[in-house]
Amino acid sequence: MKFRIGELEVFFPYDYVYPEQYNYMRHLKQTLDGEKGHCLLEMPTGTGKTVSLLSLILSYQLQHSDCGKLVYCTRTVQEMDKVVEELRRVMKYISQKVKEDGMPRFHTGTISISDQRANKKRPRDSKQGNQLKKSKLAAEIESVLDNVSSQTVPKVPPLGSGIASSMSGLAMVGVDGMLGVCLSSRRNMCIHPDVSSFDNRNKVDALCRNRTAPFVRERNRKEQLCDFYENYSRMGSDASMQGIYSLHDMMQLGHERGWCPYFMARTMINRANVVVYNYQYMLDPKISGMVSREIERESIVVFDEAHNIDNVCIEALSVMLNRRIMRRCSANIRKLEDKLGQVERSDKKKLQDEYKALVEGLNLVNNDANSDMKGGMLLANPVLSQDILKEAMPGNIRRGKNFLNYLRALGDFIKLRMDDRQRFLELPGHFIEKLKEETKIIEPKAMRFCYSRLNSLLKTLEVTDMDEFTPIQLVANFCTLLATYNEGFRVLYEPHDERTPHIEDPKLKLCCVDASIAIKPVFERFRNVIITSGTLSPLDFYTRILQFSPKLSESLDMKLSRKCILPIIVTKGSDQAPISSKFEMRDNKNCLKNYGDLLVQLCEVVPDGIVCFFTSYEYMEMVVSHWGKDEVGILKKVLKEKLIFIETKDVVETSTALDAFKKACNCGRGAVFFSIARGKVSEGIDFNNHYGRCVVMFGIPYQYTKSNELKIRTEFLESHYNVPAREFITFDALRQTSQCVGRVIRSKTDYGIMIFADVRYAKADKLKKLPKWVIQYMDTSHRNLSTDRAVSVCRTFLRTMGQPRSQEDEIGVTMYNRDQIETMAKELGLDRKFAGGFQGSDVAEDAKVPQNSTPSSLASIK
Repeated sequence: MKFRIGELEVFFPYDYVYPEQYNYMRHLKQTLDGEKGHCLLEMPTGTGKTVSLLSLILSYQLQHSDCGKLVYCTRTVQEMDKVVEELRRVMKYISQKVKEDGMPRFHTGTISISDQRANKKRPRDSKQGNQLKKSKLAAEIESVLDNVSSQTVPKVPPLGSGIASSMSGLAMVGVDGMLGVCLSSRRNMCIHPDVSSFDNRNKVDALCRNRTAPFVRERNRKEQLCDFYENYSRMGSDASMQGIYSLHDMMQLGHERGWCPYFMARTMINRANVVVYNYQYMLDPKISGMVSREIERESIVVFDEAHNIDNVCIEALSVMLNRRIMRRCSANIRKLEDKLGQVERSDKKKLQDEYKALVEGLNLVNNDANSDMKGGMLLANPVLSQDILKEAMPGNIRRGKNFLNYLRALGDFIKLRMDDRQRFLELPGHFIEKLKEETKIIEPKAMRFCYSRLNSLLKTLEVTDMDEFTPIQLVANFCTLLATYNEGFRVLYEPHDERTPHIEDPKLKLCCVDASIAIKPVFERFRNVIITSGTLSPLDFYTRILQFSPKLSESLDMKLSRKCILPIIVTKGSDQAPISSKFEMRDNKNCLKNYGDLLVQLCEVVPDGIVCFFTSYEYMEMVVSHWGKDEVGILKKVLKEKLIFIETKDVVETSTALDAFKKACNCGRGAVFFSIARGKVSEGIDFNNHYGRCVVMFGIPYQYTKSNELKIRTEFLESHYNVPAREFITFDALRQTSQCVGRVIRSKTDYGIMIFADVRYAKADKLKKLPKWVIQYMDTSHRNLSTDRAVSVCRTFLRTMGQPRSQEDEIGVTMYNRDQIETMAKELGLDRKFAGGFQGSDVAEDAKVPQNSTPSSLASIK
């Protein structure tokens, strides 16, 4: 249906809209209206967040010519596929409506693409020329409309057709020029039979570069090249394409045309209206410097499922070195010295040209930013600051031989520090001061250029096997970050793991403790950044740890016609003894028995699938081992009711177990899946409908509190951002809990039970960190239950949910049609021109919708 939010006409591809979706889209519009601004939005799980995002933003793009492309960042390939599926549905509906009703009115004084085309120079007096122009345009539009509606690989117009536009906003290219593309790593997109046979990402990258590097291609040995890349470089690099392409589509198209899907996608993202890729392509400077640097500032960036975004930022700027890496780094230096000697003897001019370029500054690196697109190997600088790019390369590392000696001296010092038998923690500045004392390196400024200088040297020496040179890249990355940042980083040395003190395993870590460093350039660069998830509570934590002031921050309620989620807290067993996974009770046999009894009784009551989450692999192994003992017999009792499947650290084994779990549920046998909080299953797998009628959290998934990395991060947050250590640790554990229990409910027609099995969940500091939509449906009488009482409540809930219910029962309560939306808008004052958004910097105060309100005209429908 089409409806209006203020002056914006929204194209929504379904006949009904949830009130949560309507409110969510209103908040999105408020963010996009007016000046640059960002937002934090928490939307309940299973209420259509993805389609709401796409419908509102694409509608906004279509009607605002100053709006750039949509960059949709996800965490997994499975999530990318879901986004593409919804994107196709939205664009099919928009295309249909535009074809029927014409283009919607622009709100920035611009003209539509059809008007722009009509104004182009054409033969005025030639009737034949006019007919040719019209038929050509009609054919283009008809072809693209077919592409958008197709669920298979979209058709691609002939090369040189000129349909695609360099402008990224949907308003500038029109519906007929729409281009959406997914991008992932070479490992996920490569179709070369030899290269794609490897699972290791670094190996695939290295083999790809061995076949696509410019100097390899110059040798003109066909057996060493990639035919897919050569075909694309020769025939397809200037191809104009429209449609929506998933990863599978890109690979299938690559097979059909003999083109490389990866480099095809890399080219397409600069012209695309919608780009879908992983967080790392936006947040990790080593990757974003290659992939995302050309994306325009007017773009809208969405981080979906962003509850762990701070951890992604931390990981992107942290480096770990151990003795094995340092040994291999020394071997890398010796090999590069040999290659350097060979080049000095055979092609000295090449080294002189490199030296000249380095004397002139880092413009060589800047101008070569697209060398990876040409098959090159540019390693983007890990440093986020642009200041370094304005400085000339220091003289003491301009010559390759001097640079390798410099790296050797740095490596020797790092090895020396790793011989220490005591743990130490230092600021980067203190570490560098000791470096100056212990070595001949008087001026460590050159350390800031190590990564860029190494990149230049590897290209000059025509090194293709980058996998082999990963250790020296890690050391260069360590040194560059160390010399660039003092605040927000700590140097941590651990001679052994805290959990295995008897095993010597020295590690030197440059730990980023400030997540805002990585995401700050994104906030500063782009017009709008939308951080959204179903589990962002409490929102104020994200504003503090990411250090930004959102234009809008909102947590939405969930509106249900019936209470289809049942969150309960089980604090004790049937014997009234408390249950918990805390350290003091972890191996308490009575506690483990009560956990087992809870599972057995749930298996007797709950049909189909039950998903159990444990705090760690070690805890799950201990619990399951205890349950498996003959004298305990918990597993035997469970197996009488349902089959048991377990998540392991092996991805293939876990995928096989999931498939078997779903088969057991489908055939009516029923199954229990034992999984891990913070594991793969907890983040990316949906247990919708009968696959997840109940989810059980055995304990609270705290991080290992004695971890030195966690300690230094919490100390930093407390001293700099006034975030108490205990508050952050609890916040982190509860967001993982929320993500786990959210697996059980994936739509409003679904239903499920959420069991928090730990006495600590009943405490106020834990409850307030659960999502608003979970607490909303948690009765106060369900916050301190024993096992037998909890099972009784579950039985009653399942009987109620098992009653037949039709869609008509939901209309006007949890689902609104267009007339009901317009009625609600009028009664709440949302039919005014700028209602639901900003006009300049002013908020339409009377446009704020009470989230639980229902217009009087709809009350009779309930």
